[in-house]
Amino acid sequence: MSKDMSEDFSKNDPFGKAILEFDKNRTAKIIRVSSDLCDDDELPIQYLFRTHEEMPAVEKRALTLCKGRVLDAGAGAGAHLKILKERGFDVFALDVSPGAIAHLKKNNIPCALSPIQYFETTERYDTILLMMNGIGISEKLEALASFLAKCKSLLTEKGQILLDSTDIKYLYEDEDDSVWIDLNSSYYGEFQFQMHFNGESGPFFNWLYVDFDTLKIHAKMAGLTCEKIFEDGNHYLAKLKP
Repeated sequence: MSKDMSEDFSKNDPFGKAILEFDKNRTAKIIRVSSDLCDDDELPIQYLFRTHEEMPAVEKRALTLCKGRVLDAGAGAGAHLKILKERGFDVFALDVSPGAIAHLKKNNIPCALSPIQYFETTERYDTILLMMNGIGISEKLEALASFLAKCKSLLTEKGQILLDSTDIKYLYEDEDDSVWIDLNSSYYGEFQFQMHFNGESGPFFNWLYVDFDTLKIHAKMAGLTCEKIFEDGNHYLAKLKP
């Protein structure tokens, strides 16, 4: 994510406002997510505050694999870190949403307003979490290897990156199960999204969904091994290590 993009979220942050409003009054509302390639989606705000019991299997599995000092990039309302902190983990959160950061600070979770691409620290982490398709932060396939290399630079010698993503090839399937993809266009997992809440629209931002085989290729380019840990249909959990 570019510095300009993080600055845009600082100026216009419907995502963060939704988090702060739900934290204050627990009113069930919807964040509408529009895209350039598919129909609008609805994200219930309460999902950002989900308990361990409410999490999908891939996230529960990721939490069992966490070790040592944990960095959550794109932490949102901190659903994962709240659980890990209760379990005694040393945690740190990153997000580009000022509202999300304000909520994390209120919950005494150490955090910084920054995309991981521009996060500078002398600390090294045993686990980097990129959940809810957090690898999407890399924005474009051409930036994936350098993004993973940046993550690698923040790891301890025996550290790990845990991420989930989805092979969204199914969006291009015809009724006969054949797949139509324009080979002359960009990678089929590249999207552009925009969030809307209470009549306010945030900035457009790029997002990447990546199939496992492609992830493995780019992980190797970054000097990382890549192992599929869990799979649920098109959704998977991967562990990357130096």
